[in-house]
Amino acid sequence: MALKKHQQIAVSIILGLTIVGTVGSFFVMALESSNQRQDQQKYQDSLAKYQNDQKAYQAKVDAQAKTLSKTYFKTFAKYQDLPAKFDKATITKLETSDLKVGNGAKIDKNTKFATYYLGWTPDGKVFDGSIDNGSLKSPFSINSLASGGVIEGWQNGLIGMKIGGVRQLAIPSDQAYGKTGSQGIPGDTPLKFVVMAITQPKTIEQPQIPIELLQQGAIQ
Repeated sequence: MALKKHQQIAVSIILGLTIVGTVGSFFVMALESSNQRQDQQKYQDSLAKYQNDQKAYQAKVDAQAKTLSKTYFKTFAKYQDLPAKFDKATITKLETSDLKVGNGAKIDKNTKFATYYLGWTPDGKVFDGSIDNGSLKSPFSINSLASGGVIEGWQNGLIGMKIGGVRQLAIPSDQAYGKTGSQGIPGDTPLKFVVMAITQPKTIEQPQIPIELLQQGAIQ
């Protein structure tokens, strides 16, 4: 059946709109696909760069630790056999003893410095320390005792020692990890430490995480 003229026009318009819509949808899909490929490539490039930057950062950290270990290991290793069993009932207040007096600046609550240390529990077990396979790990840096970040026994017990010195600390539980304990250390446990204070080494800046990785949740 032949269509009337106005019907033919309507069909033509509908057909034209359908074609335009199909072509438009194709271009939208193509554009989205192109953008996705670009975003994915940008993500991969950012991830590769960040991984390389992390490797470079770790290499610098390891090199610094190795250099410092050569400087300080011989001195600090003299105290690696110091950890031994002790009677927890005898540690009722903070006690300090200078095993080696340093020749550097005296530490106060605002001093920036770094430490090598060994910490042990009443059974004589070392629960944390700086010696690993005949060398020293990276030192533990302290920007100030006043800012926290260390147990109260360190905050109080390291005041007055000199850089380059070695001090033994006997810390009652209320100035250690208290009634709750921490990471395998039972509550109400006094601790002992031997701590060597050194000049804080140069800070090695960690690479910043690219925004693309944060947005994707690749790096927490």
